[in-house]
Amino acid sequence: MTSPLTHPVPGRWTPRLWGTLLVLCAAMFLDALDVSMVGVALPSIGSELDLSTATLQWVVSGYILGYGGLLLLGGRAADLLGRRQVFLVALAVFALASVLGGLVDSGPLLIASRFIKGLSAAFTAPAGLSIITTTFAEGPLRNRALSIYTTCAATGFSMGLVLSGLLTEASWRLTMLLPAPIAVVALFAGLKLIPRSEREKNHGGYDIPGAVVGTASMLLLVFTVVQAPQAGWGSARTLLSFLAVAVLLSVFTGIERRSPSPLIRLGVLRSGSQIRAQLGAMAFFGSYVGFQFLVTLYMQSLLGWSALHTALAFLPAGALVALSSTKVGAVVDRFGTPRLIAAGFALMVAGYALFLRVDLDPVYATLILPTMLLIGAACALVFPSLNIQATNGVDDHEQGMVSGLLNTSVQVGGAIFLAVVTAVVTANSSEGSSPQDTLDSYRTGLMVVTGIALAGLPITLPGLRARRPRESAVVARSGRIDQVAPSDPTGLSSQSAGSGRSGEPVGERGAEPVGVHDR
Repeated sequence: MTSPLTHPVPGRWTPRLWGTLLVLCAAMFLDALDVSMVGVALPSIGSELDLSTATLQWVVSGYILGYGGLLLLGGRAADLLGRRQVFLVALAVFALASVLGGLVDSGPLLIASRFIKGLSAAFTAPAGLSIITTTFAEGPLRNRALSIYTTCAATGFSMGLVLSGLLTEASWRLTMLLPAPIAVVALFAGLKLIPRSEREKNHGGYDIPGAVVGTASMLLLVFTVVQAPQAGWGSARTLLSFLAVAVLLSVFTGIERRSPSPLIRLGVLRSGSQIRAQLGAMAFFGSYVGFQFLVTLYMQSLLGWSALHTALAFLPAGALVALSSTKVGAVVDRFGTPRLIAAGFALMVAGYALFLRVDLDPVYATLILPTMLLIGAACALVFPSLNIQATNGVDDHEQGMVSGLLNTSVQVGGAIFLAVVTAVVTANSSEGSSPQDTLDSYRTGLMVVTGIALAGLPITLPGLRARRPRESAVVARSGRIDQVAPSDPTGLSSQSAGSGRSGEPVGERGAEPVGVHDR
């Protein structure tokens, strides 16, 4: 079945198709904008609301937990209720939560507004990604669309850094309010441009118990990690909390196995490439969130840099992603996702390791800038590749579920590893510490960040050994959006050449390779 937005001319997209893609990109732009703006504004928020470092971390984690906790439900809801409806309603809630976040006057209320905003993003992100993956046929065209999609995320992150630096000089509240008008414009454009999608019929209902138990387990896990340094890692309270997390996750798995309409069909996780994409997303984003958190505090609290100065220091990383991401689709076509993900992790580890040499009087051009460029190159390679690898070979009716799973891995990885890094820094610092002692505690956290990225590297390596498809089993790649065999609603047959090049080697698709069937 072809998308109602596709154009009969090979390789060309209609104006409405472009408009739809831009609306979806706007939502991703807002997510990235919001994360980067809040990161730079954290010291100002903590100063005005009198929040400790551990509490300040929850301004970030509150959003991430709301996001990660309900992403599986958001993805499944998009499949069951219609992607357009879910996307637009959630975008409206996102705009409202942005306004509330700029008006609150206490830490708990700010964290609560961030949590609500995360909940809304938990529905816009998988719905938006699944609209793309069901509109663009798997292969070069989808790779191109996803490259544009991730470029908008990078642009949002880069602009968020600069805008936050400028706005924070006046008030950190402006950083909370800015996403609201952008979301409203995207909402009205989406009402006009995004086509209605069919709801899944004959489904078994909604997995509310799974959503509740899954969210509770993630919340308790991060809370336990954050509180462990104060309570003691070996204390009865900490150990019992970890045990409760394990029980909740076991219950969640049991619910998913029995549910007629699970949030996540566990059979999806039998694919080696899917597992590597999910674990890679956790490690990659988790390490970066921890890095940004520490470096923002380092630059503003220790070096005395302004919010704008800090934003400009981060800018090269986002700018490099924005400039290069449109080309990544062609690079993926040539080399496959496993190679790009592995290369990206290697660059990320190198960047973190280089930053370990920082002191109280760093030279930006020789220390900080090379790190930012390495991180930017890593993000440009990894994020589009993870999206492509996770969604390739998946039927249309499960694209929302897989999109939700990938975004869950990203956000939960960010929440957990940020909590770990914050706990390590808190355990190695104390009231009245000297600047050098504070720097040493940050360096310990940076070592943990480097270790997280280093641990993620071997996760990607097995994909490099996957077999390439036999030449006789490959058909010519199509440049058309609408060239999908009538008997192949997933669009995989017409893109078989992309099986080994555009997304990944055929052997990366799971137990039954796609594209090697006898024709």
